[in-house]
Formats: sequence, structure tokens, C-alpha cells
Amino acid sequence: MRVHLLAAAALIGLLATPALAQFEVSITVGEAPPPLPVYDQPPIPEPGYLWTPGYWAWSPDGYYWVPGTWVQPPSVGLLWTPPWWGWIDGRYGFHPGYWGPHVGFYGGVAYGFGYSGDGYHGGRWEGDHFAYNHTVNNFGSTHITNVYNETVVHNTVVNNVSYNGGAGGIRAQPSQADRMAEHENHVQPVALQAQHQQAAQADRSLFANQNHGRPPIAATPQAAHFNAPGAAAAHGAQAPAAAPQPQAQPQPHPAAQAPAPAPQAPHPAPQAAPPARQPPHPAPQTPAPRPQPVPQAQPPHPVAPPPQQPHPQPPPQQPHPQPQQQHPQPQHPPPEHKEEPRRR
Repeated sequence: MRVHLLAAAALIGLLATPALAQFEVSITVGEAPPPLPVYDQPPIPEPGYLWTPGYWAWSPDGYYWVPGTWVQPPSVGLLWTPPWWGWIDGRYGFHPGYWGPHVGFYGGVAYGFGYSGDGYHGGRWEGDHFAYNHTVNNFGSTHITNVYNETVVHNTVVNNVSYNGGAGGIRAQPSQADRMAEHENHVQPVALQAQHQQAAQADRSLFANQNHGRPPIAATPQAAHFNAPGAAAAHGAQAPAAAPQPQAQPQPHPAAQAPAPAPQAPHPAPQAAPPARQPPHPAPQTPAPRPQPVPQAQPPHPVAPPPQQPHPQPPPQQPHPQPQQQHPQPQHPPPEHKEEPRRR
């Protein structure tokens, strides 16, 4: 039984290889790309933009996600064929995307938003204007006049598989129209699309080994604007929480530096205040006058009253309302005067 399964798998690989060999391959990798993330389409920025779905690209550091975005076509009448991965000669080959008069084969990968795996059902050219299918496009607040409604029917089971052929891959085959579109005149991605891919490769959070297949930036309203309002993260992405962390770290540091000067400023302030108060104010006004009149008032008053007997009474009453014991001392001289007549 196992031999028959292996033979069948080998036969499928051999049958798939000739059909896909005619499609351009830019790189081959031995590892299958991750499943497609689930995300919401950002609103169209303005009329004339076409939706280009996100995809997994490869670098020496592994797979990284190139967010889906709205792009203006290089000229009127061109449509976008998205890139895709396909099993070929025992490896996974990357087929780059291109602009052309018809949408070609893209591995049967269901990218969504009009790219159901076969052709494009998100819009069509009507003369010089592009008409949008309202059922698969997000207009947001943008006013779109050329609009129609058409239900997109999926002929195959829709899943998140991102590659064609190989183990677990999609078994779609190109149609005759797909083969004809492959030989039409192709236009390379515009410069803004190249910048968009380069910016994605430079963002470590978009690598599958970092986000585990859930990129924090899954789609953008405009190419190469990852931080623009309206950018959408993959469902279940955890990286948006990591973005405020670097912003939260600088906040506590200035807070810690702010209290440091605060305690230093008040401590020198009270130290400078007491020496300034001690020499001028407390020394001459409050402490000095109270101790000086107490010891000096007693010796001068006994000296002054003997030459001036009538005058010692008013001076003790005015300055010495505090000590009242000095008044009995001037009362003792009158009894001394009474004893003098007896001696006579």
C-alpha cells in the first residue's frame, strides 16, 4: 500500500512539472511557504487603484510577508497577476507577478478580494475607467462611481494553502486561457511595488520565524506605507503589542530623571536658608535682646537710683513690666528714713 502511495505521489509530481515548467521561475526553495494569513482589506485610497494581494517572499533569512496593497497600474487596460509558489523538480519555485492585459495563472491560490484562484473578479476595465465589484472591495469613505455587484463563486474549496503542487499543495492546472496569457506582453511591477517588497524584507516583524505566520502588517492602503492609517494586521497577530513597548521604555526614563533633580533642589534650599536667617534675624532681634536686658538691667539700676532717688520709680515701671519684684526694693528706703529720727 505504501509503495502505491509513493508511486502515486511521484506520478502527480511528474504530471504537474511539464504543465508548470513554461511559467517563469525566479528562485527555488526546498521549504514550503507558510499558509496565507487572514486579514481585512484596507479601504481604497482613491479611484483608479487596483488591489494587489499579499504573498510570501523568500530571503536568506527565510520567508517574509509582503503586505497586500492598493497600486495604480502602469497604464490603462492592465491587470495584475499575483506571484505564486509551485512545486517543480522536487523544490518550490517562485513565480513573480506581472501586469498584463489579462490575468494569468497564479497557481490556483485563493488570495481573496477578487482573486479566487482563477482570474480576477474584483473589477474590470470599461474603456478608460476601471469599474469595481462592490462585493469584494472595501471602499471605505472614498466615493467610487463606477461600481457593480457580482457574486464571486468559488469552484474549489477555499483554504489558506499558499503553493501549488507538492505535499499538501493545491492541485490546480493552468487553462488554455492561462497559457495564452503567459505569452502575452508582460509589464514588470512598478517602482513603488519594488520599494514595497524591499521595505517588507527590511522589517523583521514580517518574517515567518518572528510572527509565526501572522504578520503584524498584513495589508496597507498604499504601497511602501506600513505605518499609514488603515494598515491591517493579520487576525491573531501579536506584534502590534510589541510596538508600544519601545515607546513605554523611554517614558519611565524621563520620569526617573525628573524626580532626581527635584530632591536635589529642595535639599540645598533648606541648607542655604538657615545660615541666612541665623546671622541677620535671630541674632540681633529675637535671641540677643532677651538675654542682654536681663543681666544688664539689674546692675545698672542699683547704681542709678542712689544719685537719683525720685527718678528710679518711673524707669522700673516703664521697661520692667515683666519683673515686678524690683518695686519692693525702692520701698525699703522709706523705712530706713524712719529709723534716722530715732537715732537723733
